[in-house]
Amino acid sequence: MQHGHDIVVNNWAELQAALFDHTWDDTINRFRSSYVYRGTWSKSFDLRTSITRIGPKYEELEPHLLRNFRKYAHSNSTPGGSIWNWLAVAQHHGLPTRLLDWTYSPYVALHFATADLDQYDQDGCVWCINYVKSSEHLPPTLRNTLKEEGSNVFTPEMLEPAAPSFKALKSFQDEEYVVFLEPPSLDARIVHQYALFSMMSDVKAELSHWLQQHPDLYFRVIIPKELKWEVRDKLDQANITERVLMPGLSGLSQWLKRHYTHSDV
Repeated sequence: MQHGHDIVVNNWAELQAALFDHTWDDTINRFRSSYVYRGTWSKSFDLRTSITRIGPKYEELEPHLLRNFRKYAHSNSTPGGSIWNWLAVAQHHGLPTRLLDWTYSPYVALHFATADLDQYDQDGCVWCINYVKSSEHLPPTLRNTLKEEGSNVFTPEMLEPAAPSFKALKSFQDEEYVVFLEPPSLDARIVHQYALFSMMSDVKAELSHWLQQHPDLYFRVIIPKELKWEVRDKLDQANITERVLMPGLSGLSQWLKRHYTHSDV
Protein backbone atom coordinates (compact mmCIF):
# COMPACT_ATOMS: atom_id res chain seq x y z
CA MET A 1 0.00 0.00 0.00
CA GLN A 2 1.04 3.63 -0.45
CA HIS A 3 2.24 5.68 2.50
CA GLY A 4 2.59 9.29 3.51
CA HIS A 5 -0.60 10.27 1.75
CA ASP A 6 -4.26 10.95 2.44
CA ILE A 7 -6.99 8.39 1.78
CA VAL A 8 -10.31 10.19 1.35
CA VAL A 9 -13.19 7.81 2.05
CA ASN A 10 -16.71 8.23 0.69
CA ASN A 11 -18.69 5.77 2.80
CA TRP A 12 -18.55 3.47 5.82
CA ALA A 13 -17.27 0.48 3.81
CA GLU A 14 -14.36 2.47 2.36
CA LEU A 15 -13.57 3.73 5.86
CA GLN A 16 -13.34 0.15 7.17
CA ALA A 17 -11.05 -0.81 4.31
CA ALA A 18 -8.79 2.19 4.87
CA LEU A 19 -8.45 1.46 8.59
CA PHE A 20 -8.17 -2.33 8.53
CA ASP A 21 -6.78 -3.51 5.17
CA HIS A 22 -3.17 -2.92 6.27
CA THR A 23 -3.39 -5.16 9.34
CA TRP A 24 -2.53 -8.60 7.87
CA ASP A 25 0.71 -10.03 9.27
CA ASP A 26 2.28 -12.63 6.96
CA THR A 27 4.70 -13.84 9.62
CA ILE A 28 1.95 -15.16 11.90
CA ASN A 29 -0.97 -15.40 9.44
CA ARG A 30 -3.11 -13.19 11.66
CA PHE A 31 -4.61 -9.73 11.44
CA ARG A 32 -2.32 -7.81 13.78
CA SER A 33 -1.80 -4.14 13.03
CA SER A 34 1.62 -2.49 13.26
CA TYR A 35 -0.14 0.87 13.37
CA VAL A 36 -1.41 3.23 16.04
CA TYR A 37 -4.14 5.79 15.43
CA ARG A 38 -5.04 9.34 16.42
CA GLY A 39 -8.39 10.88 15.52
CA THR A 40 -8.88 14.64 15.15
CA TRP A 41 -12.04 16.52 14.24
CA SER A 42 -10.19 18.60 11.63
CA LYS A 43 -7.90 17.37 8.87
CA SER A 44 -6.03 20.69 9.12
CA PHE A 45 -4.59 19.82 12.56
CA ASP A 46 -0.94 18.86 12.71
CA LEU A 47 0.70 16.82 15.48
CA ARG A 48 1.79 19.72 17.67
CA THR A 49 1.99 18.94 21.38
CA SER A 50 0.24 20.79 24.19
CA ILE A 51 3.47 22.16 25.66
CA THR A 52 4.21 24.16 22.49
CA ARG A 53 1.05 26.17 23.11
CA ILE A 54 2.08 27.71 26.43
CA GLY A 55 4.15 30.39 24.73
CA PRO A 56 7.78 31.13 23.80
CA LYS A 57 10.61 29.42 25.69
CA TYR A 58 8.35 26.41 26.31
CA GLU A 59 11.40 24.15 25.99
CA GLU A 60 12.90 25.86 29.06
CA LEU A 61 9.66 25.57 31.01
CA GLU A 62 9.17 21.82 30.45
CA PRO A 63 11.35 20.58 33.35
CA HIS A 64 9.89 23.22 35.72
CA LEU A 65 6.32 22.19 34.87
CA LEU A 66 7.03 18.55 35.58
CA ARG A 67 9.10 19.25 38.72
CA ASN A 68 6.28 21.29 40.24
CA PHE A 69 3.69 18.73 39.18
CA ARG A 70 5.66 16.06 41.05
CA LYS A 71 6.12 18.32 44.07
CA TYR A 72 2.44 19.09 44.55
CA ALA A 73 0.97 15.81 43.28
CA HIS A 74 2.68 13.51 45.75
CA SER A 75 -0.25 13.22 48.11
CA ASN A 76 -2.60 12.30 45.25
CA SER A 77 -0.42 10.13 43.07
CA THR A 78 2.65 8.00 43.61
CA PRO A 79 3.62 6.56 40.22
CA GLY A 80 7.18 5.69 41.25
CA GLY A 81 10.36 7.59 40.62
CA SER A 82 10.61 7.34 36.83
CA ILE A 83 10.28 10.68 35.05
CA TRP A 84 8.41 8.85 32.26
CA ASN A 85 5.78 7.56 34.70
CA TRP A 86 5.30 11.06 36.03
CA LEU A 87 5.12 12.47 32.50
CA ALA A 88 2.37 9.98 31.62
CA VAL A 89 0.40 10.88 34.77
CA ALA A 90 0.83 14.59 34.04
CA GLN A 91 -0.36 14.21 30.44
CA HIS A 92 -3.31 12.14 31.58
CA HIS A 93 -4.41 14.91 33.93
CA GLY A 94 -4.04 17.75 31.45
CA LEU A 95 -0.59 19.19 32.15
CA PRO A 96 1.05 20.58 28.97
CA THR A 97 3.69 18.02 27.92
CA ARG A 98 5.60 16.77 24.87
CA LEU A 99 3.38 13.66 24.79
CA LEU A 100 0.64 13.02 22.24
CA ASP A 101 -2.22 10.57 22.80
CA TRP A 102 -2.60 7.57 20.46
CA THR A 103 -4.63 4.39 20.51
CA TYR A 104 -4.26 0.87 19.16
CA SER A 105 -7.95 1.00 18.19
CA PRO A 106 -9.08 2.58 14.90
CA TYR A 107 -12.58 2.85 16.37
CA VAL A 108 -11.39 4.79 19.41
CA ALA A 109 -9.61 7.16 16.99
CA LEU A 110 -12.84 7.49 14.98
CA HIS A 111 -14.66 8.35 18.18
CA PHE A 112 -12.38 11.33 18.81
CA ALA A 113 -12.70 12.42 15.18
CA THR A 114 -16.52 12.55 15.51
CA ALA A 115 -17.21 13.24 19.20
CA ASP A 116 -17.60 17.03 18.89
CA LEU A 117 -20.90 17.81 17.19
CA ASP A 118 -19.92 21.50 16.90
CA GLN A 119 -17.23 20.54 14.39
CA TYR A 120 -19.37 18.69 11.86
CA ASP A 121 -18.71 21.43 9.30
CA GLN A 122 -15.09 20.21 9.10
CA ASP A 123 -13.56 17.13 7.52
CA GLY A 124 -12.16 14.82 10.20
CA CYS A 125 -8.96 12.82 10.08
CA VAL A 126 -7.35 9.70 11.51
CA TRP A 127 -3.56 9.67 11.57
CA CYS A 128 -2.12 6.15 11.18
CA ILE A 129 1.54 5.55 12.11
CA ASN A 130 3.52 2.35 11.80
CA TYR A 131 4.94 2.37 15.31
CA VAL A 132 6.76 -0.94 14.78
CA LYS A 133 8.69 0.34 11.78
CA SER A 134 9.32 3.70 13.45
CA SER A 135 11.54 1.91 15.99
CA GLU A 136 14.11 1.37 13.21
CA HIS A 137 14.95 5.07 13.60
CA LEU A 138 15.69 4.80 17.32
CA PRO A 139 19.29 5.13 18.53
CA PRO A 140 21.00 1.72 18.89
CA THR A 141 20.80 1.76 22.72
CA LEU A 142 17.02 2.11 22.66
CA ARG A 143 16.61 -0.31 19.75
CA ASN A 144 18.50 -2.90 21.79
CA THR A 145 16.30 -2.25 24.82
CA LEU A 146 13.21 -3.07 22.77
CA LYS A 147 14.89 -6.11 21.24
CA GLU A 148 15.92 -7.49 24.63
CA GLU A 149 12.36 -7.09 25.91
CA GLY A 150 10.86 -8.56 22.71
CA SER A 151 8.68 -5.47 22.52
CA ASN A 152 7.74 -2.85 19.92
CA VAL A 153 6.91 -0.15 22.45
CA PHE A 154 8.43 1.17 25.66
CA THR A 155 7.02 1.22 29.16
CA PRO A 156 8.38 3.79 31.63
CA GLU A 157 10.20 0.98 33.45
CA MET A 158 11.93 -0.12 30.23
CA LEU A 159 12.89 3.39 29.17
CA GLU A 160 14.15 4.59 32.56
CA PRO A 161 17.45 2.61 32.79
CA ALA A 162 18.52 3.61 29.27
CA ALA A 163 17.22 7.20 29.32
CA PRO A 164 16.50 8.52 32.83
CA SER A 165 15.94 12.14 31.76
CA PHE A 166 14.93 14.50 28.94
CA LYS A 167 18.62 15.32 28.41
CA ALA A 168 19.55 11.65 28.10
CA LEU A 169 16.80 11.09 25.53
CA LYS A 170 18.19 13.88 23.36
CA SER A 171 21.84 12.94 23.87
CA PHE A 172 21.83 9.63 21.98
CA GLN A 173 21.93 11.18 18.50
CA ASP A 174 21.58 14.52 16.75
CA GLU A 175 18.87 13.21 14.47
CA GLU A 176 15.37 13.46 15.95
CA TYR A 177 13.37 10.31 16.63
CA VAL A 178 10.04 9.26 18.10
CA VAL A 179 9.46 6.98 21.08
CA PHE A 180 6.14 5.22 21.70
CA LEU A 181 5.39 4.83 25.38
CA GLU A 182 2.71 2.67 26.99
CA PRO A 183 1.51 4.33 30.19
CA PRO A 184 0.75 2.42 33.35
CA SER A 185 -2.93 1.63 33.81
CA LEU A 186 -3.55 4.90 35.63
CA ASP A 187 -7.31 4.43 35.54
CA ALA A 188 -10.08 2.82 33.51
CA ARG A 189 -9.90 5.56 30.87
CA ILE A 190 -6.35 4.57 29.83
CA VAL A 191 -7.38 0.91 29.64
CA HIS A 192 -10.66 1.43 27.78
CA GLN A 193 -9.14 3.81 25.25
CA TYR A 194 -6.37 1.27 24.46
CA ALA A 195 -4.05 4.23 24.87
CA LEU A 196 -0.37 4.95 24.41
CA PHE A 197 1.73 8.07 23.90
CA SER A 198 4.24 9.32 21.37
CA MET A 199 7.20 11.43 22.48
CA MET A 200 9.84 13.18 20.37
CA SER A 201 13.47 13.08 21.45
CA ASP A 202 13.58 16.89 21.39
CA VAL A 203 10.70 18.89 22.89
CA LYS A 204 10.98 21.33 19.94
CA ALA A 205 10.65 18.56 17.35
CA GLU A 206 7.23 18.12 15.78
CA LEU A 207 6.04 14.65 14.83
CA SER A 208 4.19 15.76 11.68
CA HIS A 209 7.37 17.39 10.34
CA TRP A 210 9.37 14.28 11.22
CA LEU A 211 6.86 12.07 9.43
CA GLN A 212 7.20 14.16 6.26
CA GLN A 213 10.83 13.04 6.22
CA HIS A 214 9.67 9.41 6.66
CA PRO A 215 6.59 9.07 4.42
CA ASP A 216 6.75 5.27 4.51
CA LEU A 217 5.75 5.35 8.19
CA TYR A 218 2.30 6.89 8.00
CA PHE A 219 -0.87 7.77 6.14
CA ARG A 220 -4.03 9.70 6.99
CA VAL A 221 -7.66 8.72 6.52
CA ILE A 222 -9.83 11.75 5.76
CA ILE A 223 -13.47 11.59 6.87
CA PRO A 224 -15.56 14.06 4.84
CA LYS A 225 -17.88 16.17 6.99
CA GLU A 226 -20.89 14.69 5.16
CA LEU A 227 -19.94 11.25 6.50
CA LYS A 228 -19.50 12.21 10.16
CA TRP A 229 -23.09 11.60 11.28
CA GLU A 230 -23.15 8.10 9.77
CA VAL A 231 -19.80 7.26 11.36
CA ARG A 232 -21.00 8.63 14.69
CA ASP A 233 -24.25 6.66 14.64
CA LYS A 234 -22.48 3.41 13.73
CA LEU A 235 -19.86 3.91 16.43
CA ASP A 236 -22.68 4.44 18.94
CA GLN A 237 -24.30 1.22 17.77
CA ALA A 238 -20.94 -0.53 18.24
CA ASN A 239 -20.80 0.84 21.82
CA ILE A 240 -17.83 3.12 21.11
CA THR A 241 -19.05 6.03 23.22
CA GLU A 242 -18.00 8.42 25.99
CA ARG A 243 -19.91 6.22 28.44
CA VAL A 244 -17.50 3.36 27.68
CA LEU A 245 -14.29 5.25 26.88
CA MET A 246 -14.52 7.73 29.76
CA PRO A 247 -16.02 5.74 32.63
CA GLY A 248 -17.71 7.90 35.23
CA LEU A 249 -20.56 10.34 35.43
CA SER A 250 -18.98 13.01 33.20
CA GLY A 251 -18.51 10.51 30.36
CA LEU A 252 -22.06 9.27 30.86
CA SER A 253 -23.35 12.84 30.70
CA GLN A 254 -21.35 13.64 27.54
CA TRP A 255 -22.68 10.52 25.86
CA LEU A 256 -26.30 11.26 26.76
CA LYS A 257 -26.03 14.88 25.66
CA ARG A 258 -24.62 13.89 22.28
CA HIS A 259 -26.91 10.88 21.87
CA TYR A 260 -30.01 13.00 22.27
CA THR A 261 -28.81 15.96 20.20
CA HIS A 262 -30.64 16.09 16.88
CA SER A 263 -28.54 16.05 13.69
CA ASP A 264 -30.08 19.34 12.52
CA VAL A 265 -28.74 21.26 15.51
